[in-house]
Amino acid sequence: MIKPIVKDMLFLGQKSIKSTKDDIDVIKDLQDTLSENKDICVGMAANMIGYRKRTIIVSLGFMNLIMNNPVIISKSGLYDTEEGCLSLIGTRKTKRYKEIEVEYEDINFNKKNQKFSGFTAQIIQHEMDHLEGIII
Repeated sequence: MIKPIVKDMLFLGQKSIKSTKDDIDVIKDLQDTLSENKDICVGMAANMIGYRKRTIIVSLGFMNLIMNNPVIISKSGLYDTEEGCLSLIGTRKTKRYKEIEVEYEDINFNKKNQKFSGFTAQIIQHEMDHLEGIII
């Protein structure tokens, strides 16, 4: 189901809780909502559509990647950048890492470990900030 984008800073500022196999509706709603906003959005966290769950979706261009309970286990190449967000007006300056390694559970909750770089790494870091209640 396509969900409205949450703009409530009090809600967005809360930490998300662990996602489980019972959260399949959250995943489906993230997929539908990102698809609806694909012209203006490259990633979403569950709290952006009203769920305080540790699930994000990232557009890789050719496919969308679901990450449940992601954790960055290594990072390198700190740089300054500026980002926008559907939940916020305008853009904000922030710091990101060029390369990250993430441990996460896939759409079927199988454990994965993967390295990302460049813009994809930036998107993942942005969405993971949402999970921690960090509003840039």
